[in-house]
Amino acid sequence: MAKVKRVPPQVEPHPFNVVYITSPSQEELRKMALEHSPACYETKYDNVNKIARNKARKAGYTYIIAPEQDAHLYSGKVISAERAEQVLSNVWDYIHLQGRLIEIQGYYGLGERRFPIQWLYTMPCANIAGMQQILSFPREAVETPEQLAEEYKPVIRVVMVPEFPLPNMPGKQAIIVDLENYITYVIGADYFGESKKGALRMLNDYVYQRGGLVLHAGAKAVTIGGERITMTIKGLSGTGKTTTTFSKQGELTQPIQDDMVCLWPEGHISITENGAFAKTWGLKEEAEPIIYKGSLDSSAWLENVYTDAEGGFEFSKTTLTTDEVERLRDYLVVTGAPAENVDAYVRGDVKLADKVDEHGIPDDGWDFLVWTQNGRSVIPMAKIEGAADLTDIPPVRLMGILNRDEGPDAAMPGIVRFPSTEQAAAYFMLGETTKTSAAGKERGRTRSPFTQPFFPRSMGLQAVRFAELSTQIPDLQTWLMNTGYIGGDQLDVDAGKALKVKIRHSSAMLEAMLAGNVKWKVDPDFGYEIVDVDAPESKELLEKVPAEILNPILFFEKAGKMDVYRNWVKTMKFKRREFLHKYKVDPKIVATIPE
Repeated sequence: MAKVKRVPPQVEPHPFNVVYITSPSQEELRKMALEHSPACYETKYDNVNKIARNKARKAGYTYIIAPEQDAHLYSGKVISAERAEQVLSNVWDYIHLQGRLIEIQGYYGLGERRFPIQWLYTMPCANIAGMQQILSFPREAVETPEQLAEEYKPVIRVVMVPEFPLPNMPGKQAIIVDLENYITYVIGADYFGESKKGALRMLNDYVYQRGGLVLHAGAKAVTIGGERITMTIKGLSGTGKTTTTFSKQGELTQPIQDDMVCLWPEGHISITENGAFAKTWGLKEEAEPIIYKGSLDSSAWLENVYTDAEGGFEFSKTTLTTDEVERLRDYLVVTGAPAENVDAYVRGDVKLADKVDEHGIPDDGWDFLVWTQNGRSVIPMAKIEGAADLTDIPPVRLMGILNRDEGPDAAMPGIVRFPSTEQAAAYFMLGETTKTSAAGKERGRTRSPFTQPFFPRSMGLQAVRFAELSTQIPDLQTWLMNTGYIGGDQLDVDAGKALKVKIRHSSAMLEAMLAGNVKWKVDPDFGYEIVDVDAPESKELLEKVPAEILNPILFFEKAGKMDVYRNWVKTMKFKRREFLHKYKVDPKIVATIPE
């Protein structure tokens, strides 16, 4: 068995005894993907789409190399060095047997705060190499001619082997994180997000150790009254982070980043990626023209996006007909759908209603009947219309978080403003939203500290660092916006029993806050500020957004459901404080959530 070299990447830039295909062109990667990546094909728009086995990241299959007695120091599971060595030795043997790796050399960030990263891929994930290359800055954009002539020395490495199964590990896959040496191994998983997260997880730690904090946030430059400032938008997947980042407010809006930024002392931020990783579910040109056009561009790479018989995208695809399943049969089976179930559905032995409930949730083994809502597109920043100059980032003045509330007791106001950095730290730490997994099976409210599935160490550290850094930002405004529903879900909206917070509502609320065209009042239950819907100063906003979205208690009063609202208030106070105590958050921060 091969001996695993556990040394930092800059010490051993090329640890495997194989042929390295170093930084091939996008055209070369495209050819390799179509030849070597399963379920990968060209669309009618002359770009590439891949149907992956995994439809989302697998936190439950991620392990940090550390002793079990130190598990409390980390945000996820741990694996002993001995067990990791056993798994990785087999992977190293396999890589040497294959004899070649695709090597992507690039940087996250520009200027002084830039970080060299190396991605190594076996041939079946050539499509992921193509996607990752777009999101990283090439050496030529960062280094001097003298540096380019020298050997590339990364500080972070990701090794991805999607075709190598691990029969003795849960899910037959594992993401093994060597945090000590900043190396991540992605084994048996073929979802692009694992490559992306593999680098960003290490970047989180690298930045934290140097006094900063990585935010799972989009960012845009907004010009208000002639002044150009930066707004960051935090949010878990599916909350509308990318959508909000690319919406227009003020006199001019220029997208900076759609997923990750680094916050530093004195309110400075640095960027990470050279493109957008956009969720495509429900994508419409009239609502999100920048992402829509970028996803159709021939330079884009797509993953798990439904295409019709002509290769055109259907971004709102839900369930599949028998004809559609028959057409996609080979792709579905190679990506994990049981062949016997696929064939039974095609023959008509099984009906859709037998296996999928009214909420669109399929039975186990029948996930292929419901198309994932986690389709993605990777778009080069050069194709993002109106993008900001990434070498000229204005100071941060607004920081927000998105909460996609849903359910019969969904009562989070459309927008709230935090009167203190401590209260903002509390809600940023809560990272609250409603969860629906890629397969649509996990529902209900969830909380993820700082919406940060990437932070590898103890999660409570983020609240402390944020409190330190945010107090250094002059005139900082912090806010939260509900991008989901009031009083129900989409079925209730269709039945006239609930309200949907639409994209145009979100844009109008942000515009009003930025322009100062709204009067705020203190919410009596939670102490944050909500829109005073009775004030004349809020009239213009009320013409664009229903009062019940801005102050949900009005909705519950009209519906005769004040008991539901009062129970929501009581439950949320308890659950929020309980969550913060769990992570040993500073008592001053916890105290901003009333008992």
